[in-house]
Parts: sequence; structure tokens; C-alpha cells
Amino acid sequence: MNKSTFAAASIAAVLFLSVAGCAVQRGQETVGSYVDDAGITSTIKTRFVESKKVDATAISVETMKGTVMLSGFAKNPVEKSEAEAIAQKVGGVRAVKNEIIVRP
Repeated sequence: MNKSTFAAASIAAVLFLSVAGCAVQRGQETVGSYVDDAGITSTIKTRFVESKKVDATAISVETMKGTVMLSGFAKNPVEKSEAEAIAQKVGGVRAVKNEIIVRP
């Protein structure tokens, strides 16, 4: 193995281990659960964009081990509850914590 091949392999190994380390730092057990959570978050955000009742730019979505945290601001209680309903319908969601604040 020449030096450039060894260096490339070493860099690839470090990058791979760094990605795996990110999942552990988030308090998750596996890279697979991190990927699942990222997919849930992405799906919810996409459905917010598709919805005429939810302002996707005003509501943040975070997912950890299947639990979704919604935060940000809603124009009214209907928007807040619609965001929660959308999140609950996504596959893989175990629970939804709705911390959205309704602006007066």
C-alpha cells in the first residue's frame, strides 16, 4: 500500500468514525436511530411546507429517539394543533412535545 492510498484510507476511517460518533453524542444508541430521527424530522418539515395551515418557517422540529419536539411560534391555536397533528401522523413518531407558543 503506498502512502497516498494509506492516507486516503485513514481519512475515510476517521470520517466514518466521526459520523458514528455524532449519534452517540446526541445520546442515541445507533447510527440507524440517528438516520431514522433525521428522516422523521425531514418528513414533518416537508408536510409543514405542503400544509396551508402551518407556517413551516416559524416552527422548528427536532427528533430524538422517535420523540418529536415542536417549538417556535404559531399565529393561532389552530395552527399549533395542526402542527402537532401532522407530526403525530408521521411513521416512527413515538411522542410529540408541542412547545409552540401562540402569538397574541
